Amino acid sequence: MEQHWSVWALVLALSALVHFDIVFAAGADDNLTTKPGVCPRRNGPGLCAEFCSNDNDCPNDEKCCHNGCGHDCIVPYTAYTAKPGVCPRRNGRGLCALFCFNDNNCPNDEKCCHNGCGHDCIAPYTQYLKG
Repeated sequence: MEQHWSVWALVLALSALVHFDIVFAAGADDNLTTKPGVCPRRNGPGLCAEFCSNDNDCPNDEKCCHNGCGHDCIVPYTAYTAKPGVCPRRNGRGLCALFCFNDNNCPNDEKCCHNGCGHDCIAPYTQYLKG
């Protein structure tokens, strides 16, 4: 019986340590500000690395978001701006994967378009053809 009490005492002591560590850490973060916007939905596990710990670690309007495994600086939904052009008509069915969630996830002038199953970065039509 004596061994059970020592195990419970150890568990209680570790719990108190964790609780006080969380309380002290939360107090230290009082001067941090949360940037506006919502982190985009993640598309599977990202890199298992901590590139940021809060929004103040991120440049410009980016937020520190969970990427499926670690944390990374990502453009939030409020900073989202649609790129010009129209997604081309899809031919057949593309990969059933989400390579992007909005135009900000795509390089250069590419738009985030439905590919028949998932979403992918695709060069848009920028002018309509008359015919």
